[in-house]
Amino acid sequence: MADMTPPPGAAAFLDAHGWGGAQILPVAGDASFRRYFRAVLGDQRAILMDAPPPHEDPRPFIAIAQWLVAHGFAAPEILASDLTHGLVLLEDFGDDRLREAVDAAPADELSLYMPAIDLLVRLRTQPAGPVPPYDRAVLKREAALFVEWYCPAVGIAPDLAGWDAAWEAVFDHAVPETPVTVLRDYHAENLMLVGSERSLGLLDFQDALAGHPAYDLVSLLQDARRDVDPAVEAAMLAHYRAAADAGFDAGEDFMNAYHVLGAQRNAKILGIFTRLWKRDEKPHYATMCPRVWRYLERDLAQPVMAPVATWFAANIPADRRGDPMARGA
Repeated sequence: MADMTPPPGAAAFLDAHGWGGAQILPVAGDASFRRYFRAVLGDQRAILMDAPPPHEDPRPFIAIAQWLVAHGFAAPEILASDLTHGLVLLEDFGDDRLREAVDAAPADELSLYMPAIDLLVRLRTQPAGPVPPYDRAVLKREAALFVEWYCPAVGIAPDLAGWDAAWEAVFDHAVPETPVTVLRDYHAENLMLVGSERSLGLLDFQDALAGHPAYDLVSLLQDARRDVDPAVEAAMLAHYRAAADAGFDAGEDFMNAYHVLGAQRNAKILGIFTRLWKRDEKPHYATMCPRVWRYLERDLAQPVMAPVATWFAANIPADRRGDPMARGA
């Protein structure tokens, strides 16, 4: 359990920016070193982000938030910051997440997801923001987390040369000629329903890169934290592609990119969730791996993924696929 004691200097920071005397209440965090608190002063609410250096740097979050707002997207307003101590005071979007809205009304899943798809259509129409490229080197480095963490945890010494060659054979599909801003952690737990109109508010975008627009669709529709029915995934992809018709191509090449990036992301997540268990003592992430495997195997079944699927068939037996805590040798 993360320590949710307010960071040193939090009270002084709030006091310096007009929030003196505010209550500081813990808010659920994430898998990183970042922690979040809610500052409550009378009827005012704000979110205090604790992004302690050297582990975290809040500057990318601030820069991307400002870019998103400037381009008409709902990111939190930056109310104050202390970059030396990694403290940022943000607009509070509340607690109404898309995740809980869908869980409470499963029959409304399609209608709840559509605005999130429409937002990605809008995001694709914008030039890429001031972020680094999501290029082959990054894709390769991320995919390698699978062989670095998952394979040893389940007692497998994989064919590393074959791994690299298999991904090299498909990564051409995943690097677009015209990159767009890719938020990278775009899923139901990071999408807030804000205000009476329940418009979408964006969170957790500090790792944004300039890459393929299919990536955020994968993040949303192959959600590692909740089951997305294949029929819902198919319907939302059809909605995206129909909305895209007037402005850009979303044909076979786009779907090839979707499955390559789906496999890459899911392989990466299996590595990250295993690392969170083994290194960071957060075993609940390992229990989500069976869901991620189901997504990965759906992507591997696509013709474009044949080289990588062949590697998985040769290296990862069925009895080593699942929760790494239960599948170890």
